[in-house]
Amino acid sequence: MLKYAILGLLQYTDMHGYRIKEHIERNFGHMWSINYGQIYPNLKKLHTEGLVKMTEMGQNGEKGPPRKLYAITDKGKKEFARWLETAPEKSMLLRDPFLMKFVFFGFGDPDRALEIIDDQIERYKKDLARREKNLSRWENSGTYVRLTAELGVSLNEMFLKWLEHSKQEILNLETAVSKEKTGT
Repeated sequence: MLKYAILGLLQYTDMHGYRIKEHIERNFGHMWSINYGQIYPNLKKLHTEGLVKMTEMGQNGEKGPPRKLYAITDKGKKEFARWLETAPEKSMLLRDPFLMKFVFFGFGDPDRALEIIDDQIERYKKDLARREKNLSRWENSGTYVRLTAELGVSLNEMFLKWLEHSKQEILNLETAVSKEKTGT
């Protein structure tokens, strides 16, 4: 999947590896996450396969190795077009470390679970504000990009609603358990 995300981004403009990772994390975070270590091996493989070309750029007086700028080749455009025409490999799969913990919160400290839920609520509120702010930027990027950005906002709103509902239900449960222990 990362291979085609990279090829897709390079359809828009040439990019450095860091910019590709940054763009994927910032704009596709609601679809999937990647490990930074995955970017450069994938770029190297794409280059070896002739799907992208790489140009070394100077650092403008800064220290460090030359930066590598990647561009999609005609062969890469054909491969990307082929991929676009195939059905998706899997349906949506949600991998979220928070949800894995959430399932098991009943075995832990309820107060700590609520703190973690509050942290998630704050994170999703910040993400929602950023996504809503960016919607206008995506308006001119084409129908499919705009619709995907709208999906990100909708998913963010849905998770916030679910988190707030979950928090309230857990608080109600804790109140009932507390009353039961005290006999009131």
